[in-house]
Amino acid sequence: MKGLLLLCLLLLFGGQRSSACPHLCSCHGSQVNCSSRSLSSSSLPTSFPAGTTELRLHDNQLTSLPSGLLDDLTSLRSVSLQGNPWVCDCGVLYLRAWLLRQPAALKSHLGVNCSSPPSLRGRLVVYLTEQEVLDSCHYWYCDLALASQVCLFVFVLVQVALLVALFVFLKRFERLSKEARRTTEESFTAGEGLRENDFMPLKDSST
Repeated sequence: MKGLLLLCLLLLFGGQRSSACPHLCSCHGSQVNCSSRSLSSSSLPTSFPAGTTELRLHDNQLTSLPSGLLDDLTSLRSVSLQGNPWVCDCGVLYLRAWLLRQPAALKSHLGVNCSSPPSLRGRLVVYLTEQEVLDSCHYWYCDLALASQVCLFVFVLVQVALLVALFVFLKRFERLSKEARRTTEESFTAGEGLRENDFMPLKDSST
C-alpha cells in the first residue's frame, strides 16, 4: 500500500514538474519564451512543458542542445533558434538530426548557423553533411589528444626529474654517511691511542 501511494505521489509531482514553466523563462499558455536570457548550453532548462507549441530560444549563448531535449515536444509548431553561437562539432549532431526531422514549414533551421570551427562558420546547421561534422569532430579530438600527450610528456619529465633528484640525494646521503662513519672510527682510534699513551709513563715510573 505504501509503495502504491509513493508511486502516485511521484507521478503527481512529476506531472506537475513537466507542466511547470522552466526557470529563467516566461510562459504564456503553451508558449515558452527563453530568448535573450544569456542562456548557455549548461544553464539551459533540462525540460519544457509537454504541451509547448511555441518555443523561443533565440539570442542566447547556446553552442549545442542536449541530446533528446526536444524529442518529447510533439505539439511544437514554432521554434526559434537563431542568434546563438552554434559550435558545429560532435555536439551539433543532435540539433542537426532534429532539424532534419522537422517539416520545412516549421522553418526552425532559419538562422541556425555555425559559429565555429572556422571552416564551417556561417553554414546552416541543417545543410551540413555528416562527413563535414565528423571531420570537425576528428579535428577537435586531435587537438584534445595532442594536448593530452603534451601534458603526459610534461608529467613524465617531472617524474624523471624527481627520480634523478632523489637518486642524487641518496648518493650524497650515502657518501656523507660513509664520511661520518669514517670520521667516527678515526676519532675512536685516536682516542684509544691517547689512552694507551697515558698509561705508558705510569709503567715507566713503577720500574
